[in-house]
Amino acid sequence: FTRKESTDIIFESIKYLQQEENLKIHAYVILENHLHMIVSNDDLSVNMQHFKRHTAREIINLLEKGNVTTILDQFKFYKRAHRTKTKYQVWQEGFQPKLVRDEKMMIETVKYIHQNPVKRGYVDEAVHWRYSSARDYEGIDGIIEIDKLW
Repeated sequence: FTRKESTDIIFESIKYLQQEENLKIHAYVILENHLHMIVSNDDLSVNMQHFKRHTAREIINLLEKGNVTTILDQFKFYKRAHRTKTKYQVWQEGFQPKLVRDEKMMIETVKYIHQNPVKRGYVDEAVHWRYSSARDYEGIDGIIEIDKLW
């Protein structure tokens, strides 16, 4: 996710899920090769399936249009052998949901994901990372709507 076009695909998909499937985004951060989200909904497995299917298709289209063969070759290399209907694999299979049990755990988890760009040395302060909800938690409008009511 090093190009604005690829992060736009992510944000457009999230906005769609917020509007059409009532997905609530409590926090997020997008880095160059992965993302973290704290979300809630009645059926997260379906939401994540829709998210991953749509974004994978759009990201592959973007890369093919731009002839970005290096990344496409990586997606082809890491594709699981049993996935015979696709040429590439953008996302890892499944998703790793973690239950946030209480407010203390929520605060710790939000801080943890917001600190990812700081830990990687990309920014000095989490609020400086454009592709993060850290701004929202500091009273600055971010790219997508965040639900801070847990």
